[in-house]
Amino acid sequence: MEVKHTSVCPYDCPDACGLVVTTENDRVIKVQGNPEHTFTRGTLCMKMQHYEETVHSPERLTTPLRRTGAKGEGRFTSISWEEAIEEIASRFHESIVAYGGESIMSYSYAGTMGLVQKAAGNPLFAILGATRQDRGICSPAKSYGWQAVMGQTLGTRPQEMAHSDMVIFWGLDATSTNLHSLHDATAARKNGAKLWVIDTRQTVSFRQADHGIQLRPGTDSALALAVAHILVRDRLIDTEFVKEHVQGYEQFVEEILPGCTPQWAMQITGVEAADIEALAQAYGKARAPFIRLGSGLSRYGNGAMTVRCIVALPALVGAYARKGGGFLSSAGGSSLVGGHIMDWDRYAAKETRLVPMIRLGEALNEVGEKALHCLYIYSSNPAITSPNQNLVRRGLAREDLFTVVHERFMTDTAKYADIVLPATTSLEHDDLYNSYGHYTIGCGWRAIAPVGESKSNWEVMRLLAGAMGIDYPVFTCSERELIAHMLADTTLTEEEKEKIWQGQPVEMTLPEDYKLQFKTPSGKIELWTDRDEEPMPRYTTPHGDDAEFWLINGPDPRILDSSFNERVFISDGPLMKARMHPADMDKKKLRDGAKVVLYNNRGEVRMTLAADEAVLPGTVVSDGVWWQKYSSDDEHGINALTADRPTDRAWGSTFYDVKVNVRVDE
Repeated sequence: MEVKHTSVCPYDCPDACGLVVTTENDRVIKVQGNPEHTFTRGTLCMKMQHYEETVHSPERLTTPLRRTGAKGEGRFTSISWEEAIEEIASRFHESIVAYGGESIMSYSYAGTMGLVQKAAGNPLFAILGATRQDRGICSPAKSYGWQAVMGQTLGTRPQEMAHSDMVIFWGLDATSTNLHSLHDATAARKNGAKLWVIDTRQTVSFRQADHGIQLRPGTDSALALAVAHILVRDRLIDTEFVKEHVQGYEQFVEEILPGCTPQWAMQITGVEAADIEALAQAYGKARAPFIRLGSGLSRYGNGAMTVRCIVALPALVGAYARKGGGFLSSAGGSSLVGGHIMDWDRYAAKETRLVPMIRLGEALNEVGEKALHCLYIYSSNPAITSPNQNLVRRGLAREDLFTVVHERFMTDTAKYADIVLPATTSLEHDDLYNSYGHYTIGCGWRAIAPVGESKSNWEVMRLLAGAMGIDYPVFTCSERELIAHMLADTTLTEEEKEKIWQGQPVEMTLPEDYKLQFKTPSGKIELWTDRDEEPMPRYTTPHGDDAEFWLINGPDPRILDSSFNERVFISDGPLMKARMHPADMDKKKLRDGAKVVLYNNRGEVRMTLAADEAVLPGTVVSDGVWWQKYSSDDEHGINALTADRPTDRAWGSTFYDVKVNVRVDE
């Protein structure tokens, strides 16, 4: 008999879609969008439309495995859970005795965004005194840039976009990474609004917009400052709003903006001055402009400052004062749901070493007292997704590093493990989900029994705690009991909590004037702040490299980072291509379809070259982060080219701040 279950998409996407899952005989047979979800409204992206193919993939890991071949080779034999847990606990204990707790490190990220499963390792590894992982690989510079101007102010509810008369997707490929924002952008356009897209490449969203602005990588701040310059020059400022709600306006106008002319910005961005003028005029004259900011532009060496410059714009025109106007960088829903029972600091007896995620390769290659001897990886695939890939893989290949990988599939990272543990999908365990793109939360209750012998992240942590004699009360809690703790620490009413327990999505209630509640020390939008050594937004340059072309690695709509590679069907050769403007190809004497090598001082990757007039001269574009077997290169993935350098603030990743040379593959 068919049974329907409500759930939530668990992947690292701002949409966190509501799902309706149909099961029969303990198998998932259909996954659809939940029409009761107030943001996703019953539609799904192409990745989740057949999630059952992931859940029941023939590639699923179903038993624990022990390595029998060389690291990276992928040869294993099945063992029992009892053997696996005993061996892991024993090796952890030996490492602590011989080298101390910091010789162990857990590494995880957003393979699931559930509040229980994502943070499952925190209590155990904090208690062990393990090396701590700084989780800043995605977009902490974006968060920093917002907070430098707006503090803890909530981002504008995305549905307000429907009432806007000018929508800007800035650095956002909505079709691939924020699909449901198109619901509201489309509604706004039907009412006469114009959609502008600002990006370094011509995405599907770019081509469908009313106006597109294509700029050089890492130069968004110059464009934003030029727009601000024009707004001031042409008296398009909301002076009453600025007077009441903005701190530092005069200093910003007098010290930063005078030199930020359209001609100045044109030289930096490559955008014609007339196009910059048109953007500024449209923004300044709009009744209620709305900016939806993507994350990629924050992944340059100047990422935090770039965000500060763009965040200044709605303050100048008073966008927050009108229905439909505003700015969404990231929704603050996470601040409204308490996950504190899983916090690392709650269980840590002392402060331990902190390793930035972007420096995983460096940490894995440390020697002496700083050497790591045990590594536990879950909900992540760093052999593919981490920057400076060659260094990461060199560390993973160490024979003296005991590595455990808890995974659903035999990923490239799992091939380096000593022990591989089979993991559940989101439909095989319980969890609570919020979102960084809207304010709706919900639970995903277990819809089917775990496939094979797979176990959830939290189940494994409880088993390891028991095997190591750790008897903290948190490890007696089931997933549902942890969720109950989290829901108790929210602003939800009892009626709303009951709806969540029943599987219904619930949108958090925001104060009526939340857009004007500026949660900064001054209570105002702070164009000038004493909270940073750089008091005001200004133009700064990205890192760059000593190479000829900027590399733009954009999202492929079929996958999400390296997730969903298990569902790729190869029919026409390698999925990776290097797209280049024909003028650059002529200059380099390269032909369409040639086999080329993209290289810099960190590594090289082989690809097939494709001519594309939509690619900005001076850039090379490739889409997707693919498992090695789907790479155009037998030995390397795209992250062999990326750097582990941090952003200007918050130790964010600089995945897009990379340049390469191109040569023919001999």
